[in-house]
Amino acid sequence: MIETIAGIGMSPLEILLLLGVVALLSSRWCPPPARRPVALAAAAVVALSGSVLTVRGLRWQLAPALAGVLVALAFAVPVLAGRPAWPVRRWLTLPGVVVCLGLVCASAAAAWAVPVPVFPGPSGPYAVGTAVMQWTDTSRPEPATDEPGDHRTVVVQLWYPAPKGTAGPRARYLGRTEREARTVADGLTGYIGVPAFLLDDAVRARTGAVYDVPAAAGRFPIVLFSPGLGGVRTQNTAWAEELAGRGYVVAALDHPYDSAAVVLDDGRTIRTRVVATGDDEEDRRLATGWTAVRAADLSFVLTQLGRLDRGEIRGPLTGRLDTARAAATGHSIGGGAALRAARQDSRFAAVIDLDGYPYDPAPQPYHQPVLALTHPVDPADNPSYIPRLTRIIALSTSESYRITVPGAAHLTFADAPLYLPPVPSVVGSLGRTGGLSVTTAATRAFLDATLSDKPGDLATLLRPYGDLAVHRPEPKDDGDRD
Repeated sequence: MIETIAGIGMSPLEILLLLGVVALLSSRWCPPPARRPVALAAAAVVALSGSVLTVRGLRWQLAPALAGVLVALAFAVPVLAGRPAWPVRRWLTLPGVVVCLGLVCASAAAAWAVPVPVFPGPSGPYAVGTAVMQWTDTSRPEPATDEPGDHRTVVVQLWYPAPKGTAGPRARYLGRTEREARTVADGLTGYIGVPAFLLDDAVRARTGAVYDVPAAAGRFPIVLFSPGLGGVRTQNTAWAEELAGRGYVVAALDHPYDSAAVVLDDGRTIRTRVVATGDDEEDRRLATGWTAVRAADLSFVLTQLGRLDRGEIRGPLTGRLDTARAAATGHSIGGGAALRAARQDSRFAAVIDLDGYPYDPAPQPYHQPVLALTHPVDPADNPSYIPRLTRIIALSTSESYRITVPGAAHLTFADAPLYLPPVPSVVGSLGRTGGLSVTTAATRAFLDATLSDKPGDLATLLRPYGDLAVHRPEPKDDGDRD
């Protein structure tokens, strides 16, 4: 793989290829003594860089530039051969130059709009290790099938603190292997309904974590994460790695038959069965059921993490997990599942909802503090979301917080801005890493206060990240006291 330059979206070799095409096109108009040397040098640059890129994996974004090579050659062939440039009618010259330069610019624009995601390295005191576990809950039948003996299985990816200086091959983004990454990418694009090549670069991407390295010394709080509807466990990798570098263990779940594609240890791939019906009432009923399954998955994984800590399950985190300090978190419907899991399971000490609608059909008071991050919602587009979320947060008997993040969209709170086209309605207007910075800083401040007891006024710490609403539990009347 060839590393791309953040912000440009192209590798140095790809930039060299584009410059070579422009130089080849321009050679015809160089001073006569320089024409052939310039053309030969440009042709060599194009041939060598193109060959290396082809061997290492040519990106689809370069297809227009390769077409531009043919146009440039039409002008440069006689120069390369050492003959006088053949005459080109003026009415063909300008269109030919414009077409060639347009193709080069199209490649540059495509590479900028859909780059290989560049994951910021963790800024904390730890390196980051990662491991993938597959666990089966023998107490729960799989609700998506009628097969007897089919029990609920989840795949969990852990990101955890490792000693500073830990080295090794960096983990792939979408899967443990290239084949798994491609399978997951195909599942995601099929679920969303976009061309498969749009996630080619996400398949190539490497993150900042290293697989299966020893954990750092200490006992670390746990952050369990449920992705969005159809989402996969890696959708918030950049956020997870930053938290791990700061001393948290993040456990992100694939929910089979919900996540777009889940590759099991035996090689089987489970595709999503989540399909919107178009009927709001029916979709709400289905989402309520999916949320219930996800909430149970979160509780089951917390139980398994306790077994992992005690050494009953093999893994790199034996003796490193503080299950008494665990947060349930999630994005979109995963955020709703986190709220429901906390209401049903008092072992969770805190909740983070990243732009998720709460589908809990029987909301009741719960003890955990909540942090909810949302994009600005127009009541005309979604009149029930913020009022419903506000009512659910207000049921917490601990001080809780809701932040409306200016410039955010629904996918701002995931990795999507790192590699999707920067369309504000899709990924927000905070840039490639702005949403990650806000999400990480706000959630880390909340986790530090609720799981690590770090001092400071939390409302003051959260206020810079958006429009903050603080929900304080109502004090009990004196008559209620014993």
